[in-house]
Amino acid sequence: MPKVIALSGGVGGSKLVEGFARTCRPGELLVIANTGDDFTHLGLHISPDIDTVIYTCTGRSNPQTGWGQDGETWSFMDMLHILGGPDWFKLGDRDLAMHVWRTHRLSQGASLTAVTQELAERCGLTFPLLPMSDDPVRTVVETTEGLLPMQRYFVERRCAPVVTGLLYEGAETARPNPTLMANLQDPELEAIVICPSNPFLSIDPILALPGLRQALRNAPAPVVAVTPIIGGRAIKGPTAKMMAELGLPVDAAAVARHYAGLIDLFVLDEQDAYLTGEVAAAGIKPFPAETMMHDTADRIALAKAVLNAAAAAHQTL
Repeated sequence: MPKVIALSGGVGGSKLVEGFARTCRPGELLVIANTGDDFTHLGLHISPDIDTVIYTCTGRSNPQTGWGQDGETWSFMDMLHILGGPDWFKLGDRDLAMHVWRTHRLSQGASLTAVTQELAERCGLTFPLLPMSDDPVRTVVETTEGLLPMQRYFVERRCAPVVTGLLYEGAETARPNPTLMANLQDPELEAIVICPSNPFLSIDPILALPGLRQALRNAPAPVVAVTPIIGGRAIKGPTAKMMAELGLPVDAAAVARHYAGLIDLFVLDEQDAYLTGEVAAAGIKPFPAETMMHDTADRIALAKAVLNAAAAAHQTL
């Protein structure tokens, strides 16, 4: 049974997941990926966050973008452009194989959980990776220009529209992954980690699943969130922009307050240590650490720091 459960989105979350994978012993780590980003494109079921975790933790990710595979070729996209097809969502040839095979297996009746496990194992992932649910949940961004499906907002419009709110369509009837729910009750569980992913686009879709928040509150292990904001800026993606547009202070304390009532511990960057009082005022124990992950060594160091903080918090639960 796993001792650490990590809830992850894409690029930022996958970096910390790699740190955990290199720190935990075999069988100790379970990763749950956001599927609110999933969508159908050109008839293919695409799971961006699942694939980013796989690519990052198997040495396949593009180091320049953080998404997609390194050393990609683009023959498919070149021909699609010639044919007049939609080329706003870039599908590299290697990446395309993942989507084609996933779609094929789903069409055969396999669950998203089963397909994800197959893809992860064949790519060499060393820990179980599961979708948050086998039921469809789709993140929709409310903007001043109207409702935009997540990938239309994020990729096609490059996060330009002003955000006014978010919807997680299907979440109210979706069933959380049963393996996740079972493991949250394990008395041997030592830490539940909310990775440094966008709270609104990557983590809230997971938390919107029925019964999951209560299951996290009832879990025997501390719930630890790691900041995606350092020095008032997002390391990757539109988190800071979205916070400002939603009327929130753009700092780590605002992220901690977003998770108030759910988490026991909040890891913020050392340069934001001046915010520990605000975090504590929200009923959350602050833990300053070096959270910037430039390379694998940084990912391992942060993973160890998070697990050490969780171990200390566990003694007080």
